[in-house]
Amino acid sequence: MFKKAVLVNIKESDLDKSYWDKLDELVESKVFITRDDPKLKDELKECDCLLLGFQVDTQKDIIDAAPNLAYIGVLATAYGTIDTEYAKSKNIPVCNLAGYSSEAVAEFTLAILLYQIRSLEEGINRGKSGNYDFAGMKARELKDSKFGVIGLGSIGGRVAELAAGFGANVSYWSRDKKSVPFTYQDLDTLMSTCDYISVNVAETPETTGLLNGDNLPKVKAGAVIISTVPPPVVETQALADRLAKGDIVFVSDHADEMPENELDKLKQYKNCILLPAIAFITDEARQVKQEMFVGNIKAALNKAPVNTVN
Repeated sequence: MFKKAVLVNIKESDLDKSYWDKLDELVESKVFITRDDPKLKDELKECDCLLLGFQVDTQKDIIDAAPNLAYIGVLATAYGTIDTEYAKSKNIPVCNLAGYSSEAVAEFTLAILLYQIRSLEEGINRGKSGNYDFAGMKARELKDSKFGVIGLGSIGGRVAELAAGFGANVSYWSRDKKSVPFTYQDLDTLMSTCDYISVNVAETPETTGLLNGDNLPKVKAGAVIISTVPPPVVETQALADRLAKGDIVFVSDHADEMPENELDKLKQYKNCILLPAIAFITDEARQVKQEMFVGNIKAALNKAPVNTVN
């Protein structure tokens, strides 16, 4: 068993009781604390198991504050806020929940895209008001469209499959070319030619500002961009400048992570749809998430860590 688990920015509501019971079989004691609590480093002194919520800043100072640390587990897929290389240098595995919500996020991407291009909001609003006239409504189809996927990992790969199922012509950009039935394009070409673009990269130092002032101006008129990734992947000012032309639509489900001053740059545009982080929320994904989280801890105790990112 781990002697002491410190859970940072994790709430009791994040796991069902049955999984807390399983966790209690793996750790002798656990402490719930927030990242900004001044007592954090004191609690880390005897900690050998550090469990992190979404996007918890965990750099060298936090890792060094826990001299007995043997494991870092993330209750999320994203791990860009953790100094994974420093943890590796101290033989501390960092394990995330890779792929637990791939289906949920991929289905959300297609759902919100169809909601947008089929003018479903307008139709619903008309129906609610008793107006059943379809005059003036416009819509587009996915079939034969050019559909670009940025980042062909587990989520991006599934988005590509679903889009292809609708008959879209799918292309992708990824750091490495894949053996897939989709066409590889360089990033500038994809962004300048595709009707629909799904952004699915992990947040890393290499992907910060991936969509920027060089490539966002090239996005074609009429394009819809669906981003289900952390905000740092997209340069806010460059996006605002492109939205100002009024001829594209940008959708993000990570608005809760953006500072207010960054949100203010985007909220003024009607063609920018900012949502809570809802893409990953399904009953099925929650079940898989909990299984993986506890399973990762158990594997680390057995000296055979799985889902490591370092």
